[in-house]
Amino acid sequence: MQNKVLARWNSLDHVTAAREILPCCGSRAWAAELASRRPIADEACLMKTSASIWLALPEEARQEAFDSHPRIGQTHAQTYATEESLHWSAQEQRTAFTADQTAKRAFEEANHRYEQKFGRIFIVCATGKTATEMLAILESRMKNTDATELREAAEQQRQITQLRLHRWLESD
Repeated sequence: MQNKVLARWNSLDHVTAAREILPCCGSRAWAAELASRRPIADEACLMKTSASIWLALPEEARQEAFDSHPRIGQTHAQTYATEESLHWSAQEQRTAFTADQTAKRAFEEANHRYEQKFGRIFIVCATGKTATEMLAILESRMKNTDATELREAAEQQRQITQLRLHRWLESD
């Protein structure tokens, strides 16, 4: 039996379908291409198709997805983000930051160094990770080359998108 959210999404016009799926990734090119691949039979096909599209996107489309996220520890995206996307980001980061102002300051400093080096915000799949764990990941990734770090950021975005697609499918 097909998921109700997916069945309804398959029946939408292309523009509406792309707009609805956009919060799961943040890249308009990804959303438009995923909408153009409908109908999508089931959750497994959705995940596989999403990943395939993501991996084939040019760097500019990936950057748009990265920019739709708030910095770790913050609540506002770098550029336009949907309300749903911002809500999901807050949920994903909720275990990382409580009242720990020291961790927030450490992350602000580390984020700044990362952005100076790589020219984009630090992307990590934050779900279930503590601030300490994410800070250690950021520090480790600072050793990456530009190309290696772009691949790692893209992989983290792919993981975030997969989690958000699952969440979206459960939103009925």
